[in-house]
Amino acid sequence: MTTTERRKGAPRIKFEPPIPAHFMAIDGTWRRACHLVDISDSGAQLQFEGLVAGITEFFLILTEGAHPAFRRCKLVWVNGDRMGVQFEKAAAAAAAQKRKRGGADRARVGAALPS
Repeated sequence: MTTTERRKGAPRIKFEPPIPAHFMAIDGTWRRACHLVDISDSGAQLQFEGLVAGITEFFLILTEGAHPAFRRCKLVWVNGDRMGVQFEKAAAAAAAQKRKRGGADRARVGAALPS
């Protein structure tokens, strides 16, 4: 396991070799094996076999047992047999920040209008 820094974003922990994990549909109707290549506070990179067409949101299951560790994920990118995901908490925070910036922009526009 090594720590790596991306050009932007949170520092990542890289697993060599990648560690086994699973991803599962939000409604629990399917589950597939994958490998965790790297992970950060905001997302992860997964390696998988086969196609992932049509998958946009799912749970990444990190541990098994009575109290599994999991994260709700949004698909960010796919490249060959790898995908990048953003954890839902991070996605929600990014959307809130975007809305906040949009609200500030609207306030500035509104202030510029004559009464």
